[in-house]
Amino acid sequence: MIDITGTTLSHYDKEKIAHPNTGAIILFARNFESPEQVAELNQQIKTARNGPILIAVDQEGGRVQRFQTGFTRLPPAAAYAEKPDLTADAGWLMAMELLALGVDFSFAPVLDIDCGVSEIIGNRSFSQDTEQACQLASSFRKGMHSAGMAAIGKHFPGHGAIALDSHLTLPVDKRDFASLYQKDILPFKQLINEGLEGIMPAHVVYPAIDELPAGFSAIWITEILRQQLGFNGAVFSDDLSMEGAASVGDFTERAKLARQAGCDMILVCNNEVAAEQVLESTPIEQCSIREQRLLAMRGKSGITTQALRNSLKWQTVSQQLATLSNSYAQ
Repeated sequence: MIDITGTTLSHYDKEKIAHPNTGAIILFARNFESPEQVAELNQQIKTARNGPILIAVDQEGGRVQRFQTGFTRLPPAAAYAEKPDLTADAGWLMAMELLALGVDFSFAPVLDIDCGVSEIIGNRSFSQDTEQACQLASSFRKGMHSAGMAAIGKHFPGHGAIALDSHLTLPVDKRDFASLYQKDILPFKQLINEGLEGIMPAHVVYPAIDELPAGFSAIWITEILRQQLGFNGAVFSDDLSMEGAASVGDFTERAKLARQAGCDMILVCNNEVAAEQVLESTPIEQCSIREQRLLAMRGKSGITTQALRNSLKWQTVSQQLATLSNSYAQ
């Protein structure tokens, strides 16, 4: 999964999209001007690929909502504790607004448990209470599913108990497995049991389990996530450009370790040289199991933006979410 520079495709973008190892594009705020422009951009991406390609964005709400103008302003996940009955509808609306433009999925929901110390997680978490977080995340994911969008739980096995930001450094969580399981892993376990399609591991080291960050750890991904928790969906690495990934080596080594650990798709964002290195150095391999996992992430809605906005459900839910978002920001 790579990114692109602007609001339309350059010749360079088209070449990268056509590379055999490119499987997905992630969009950022810099790629967005309006819903109509993004719909056209997504069509350009699919034309340039001339084959299956996934298009993704971070559209959680709160601090992490890449598309804003022309979209419903979504509150942070923590706001749904006030309005639990709105949670499934929020997942539905977020998904429908993206699917109408040709975006396959958002990297949501956040399944981290807020422990009151992590600035990078904070109110992106549904709750500091594990049981409540499980219930709200489950509702949000069911709403996404009802719209036709697959979900990705992040950041396995939990990023909420450490103050450091893995975008900037390599955080270390010294808790033992039992402590992690009873608090942080339970939301992942519940959503896996409910059919969760994707998971993103954290660039965090849990030395009681493995010296490698979870996203590069076969113990975490293959043994615990796949075998112990029974997850059969797609595993997406977190961005290999983050400082939390730098400890394991250069970009070629990061990509190799993520693949060996069990990641189905590797993210390289905001670094064109690194993206080229990973595209060129990664073996071009056919894997039917991986392809099935990734194809399950494709969006399944055919509604237009105008038809969506004409619907009474969208109008009602959009207003409710905007009100909640405004009240939360004050």
